[in-house]
Amino acid sequence: MSEKINLECVQGDITNQSDLDVVVNAANAQLRTGGGVAGAIHRAAGPKLEESCRPMAPINPGDAVISPAFDMPNKKIIHTLGPVYNVDKPSDQLLADCYRNSLLLADREKLTTIGFPAISTGAFGYPVQEAAEVSAYVVHSVMAELHQIALIRFVLFSDTDYATFRKAFGIK
Repeated sequence: MSEKINLECVQGDITNQSDLDVVVNAANAQLRTGGGVAGAIHRAAGPKLEESCRPMAPINPGDAVISPAFDMPNKKIIHTLGPVYNVDKPSDQLLADCYRNSLLLADREKLTTIGFPAISTGAFGYPVQEAAEVSAYVVHSVMAELHQIALIRFVLFSDTDYATFRKAFGIK
């Protein structure tokens, strides 16, 4: 396991993380603008984002693809499709794949700092507590495979999500 990787949970806006190389978009299969995180990221990145994503779509639950960040302050955006809870099965493995594949892709791209939202917990209905536990398990299990990443930050919008993820990661 890399001793150099810092892990953070912050409350805030995923589109306003200017110190991160890459942020992760909780995308839809077509990689288009939508509601929630995907809508916020597309609005912040500007219209070139959807245009650049078109050739990569559609993606499947658990997949991760990368694009430029355009008008956002980051270098790149990783787009991952989380599972719709109890529809895309096995939901826990597909959610784990989102985090694992995003981290490994960022590492391959030599990006050192990454920010995640709470994938699938909005419109896709994944219970926040279960999602936080899956993400904590995956992050800790994949750290040994990461050679470039120095910071993994979870950026949570609501008070409840923030508290739940902090608890799952054991952050006081």
